[in-house]
Amino acid sequence: MSTVFHRSPKQKLPVAVAGDGIEIIDSTGKRYLDASGGAAVSCLGHSNQRVIDAIKRQAQQLPYAHTSFFTTEPAEELADHLISRAPKGLEHVYFVSGGSEAIEAALKLARQYFVETGETQRRHFIARRQSYHGNTLGALAIGGNAWRREPFLPILIEAHHVSPCYAYREQHADETEEAFAQRLADELEQKILELGADTVAAFVAETVVGATAGAVPPVREYFRKIRAVCDRYGVLLILDEIMSGMGRTGYLFACQEDGVSADILTIAKGLGAGYQPIGATLVSDRIYQAIVGGSGFFQHGHTYIGHATACAAALEVQRVIDEDKLLPNVQARGEQLRGRLREHYARHPHIGDVRGRGLFVGVELVKDRASKTPFDASLKLHAAIRREAFARGLMVYPMGGTVDGKVGDHVLLAPPFICTARDIDEIVSRLADAISGALAAV
Repeated sequence: MSTVFHRSPKQKLPVAVAGDGIEIIDSTGKRYLDASGGAAVSCLGHSNQRVIDAIKRQAQQLPYAHTSFFTTEPAEELADHLISRAPKGLEHVYFVSGGSEAIEAALKLARQYFVETGETQRRHFIARRQSYHGNTLGALAIGGNAWRREPFLPILIEAHHVSPCYAYREQHADETEEAFAQRLADELEQKILELGADTVAAFVAETVVGATAGAVPPVREYFRKIRAVCDRYGVLLILDEIMSGMGRTGYLFACQEDGVSADILTIAKGLGAGYQPIGATLVSDRIYQAIVGGSGFFQHGHTYIGHATACAAALEVQRVIDEDKLLPNVQARGEQLRGRLREHYARHPHIGDVRGRGLFVGVELVKDRASKTPFDASLKLHAAIRREAFARGLMVYPMGGTVDGKVGDHVLLAPPFICTARDIDEIVSRLADAISGALAAV
C-alpha cells in the first residue's frame, strides 16, 4: 500500500518517470499521449528545455524570498509581461500558487474593496449553475456543481446561482443567440434586484466553462450584456480563466475574443504549464488604488505567493508562447480537432455536441441524440471512457454530472499548444476507439 495519500486512494496508479514532448512515459516504458494537458495545464508539453533551464538558473541564483520582505525580478518581469497583454483596465497582478488560491484572493479582494470604499453592505456573490471555481471552501461556495459542493454544504458561505450560458441545453429552439444572451442577462439583473442591488459584491463566471460541463463557450454578446448589468449596479465582474486562459482558446486571455474585460481576472494552469505551481489574480487599478489609498494592506496571503522560481518558470513559458507564435497553432489545431470530431460523429447516435474554442474542446455524450437525454448516471460512462482511453495510451479528461451535477457525460480535450496536425489525427483516432469500447461495455 502506498504511503502517499492519492486523490483516488483505491486506485493503483502507474509511476510517471519522464516526459517527451506531448507524451508522458511510465516506469514500464509505456507512453501516454497527453490529450488533456493533465487538466488543461501542460500547454508546452513535458520536456521544454528553455523552461527547465530558466528554473535551474533561478534556483541557483535565488529560489525563494518571502514577499513580506522582498519582491523579485522574475515576479516584477512576469507581472509586466502579463499586464502589457491583458484586457484593458487590468493593471496589477497578485501571484499565488494555483487556481483555487487565485479565486480565494479574488473573493477576498472584492469584499475588501467594498469595505475600503465604505460599502460594507456588499456581501453577496453570484455565480452560475454548473460552474467550477476550485476546491477551497470559498471557491466551492461560489461553484455551482452539485456533487462537488454537497458534502461540504454545512460549512460553505452563502452564494447565489443563475443559469449558465450553455447553448446546447439551455437555449430555446426558437431563440436567437441574441435573445438567449439577453434572457440570461435579465436573469442576472433580477437576481441582483432580488438580493438588493447595493448588497451584491460580484458576479463570478468562467469565460469558457471547463471541467463541469466540458468547454462550453458563451454565445456572442453574452459577456457584453453581463458586463453592462454589472456596471449598472456597481457589481464587480470576476472572470475565471484558470482553465481557459493563457492561450488555451487561441487568445492569451479568453475574454479578448468576447471584447470585454473584468474587474478581477484569475489565471493558473497554462500560466506555468505545470513546470512550477503558480496562479495569479489580475486586478483593475480602481480596486488596487482603493487598497493603497485606504488601509494600504491586502488582508490575505500565503507562504509561497510570488515564488521566485515559479515566476521565472512562468515567465519563460509565456516567452515561449510569444516567440514560437503558438497561438496561431492553437487556433488552427483547434479548428482541425473540432472539425475531425464533428466529421467522425456527424451521425453517431450517442454524440450530442462537439464544442469549444481553440484547443479547449468538449464532446458531450447522450443516450438519445434527438431528445438529448443523458445516460443513466449509474453507468458511469465517463469513467469507462477514461479507462478505455488510458489503456490505449491516451490521456483525456472525462467527467459526469454534465447536465446538472448528477447526470450527463462529457470528455474534455486540451492538448498541448505544440501539437501537430498528425497528433490531432492520432488523438481523434484513439478517442474514437475508447468511446466505442466504453459504449460497448455499458
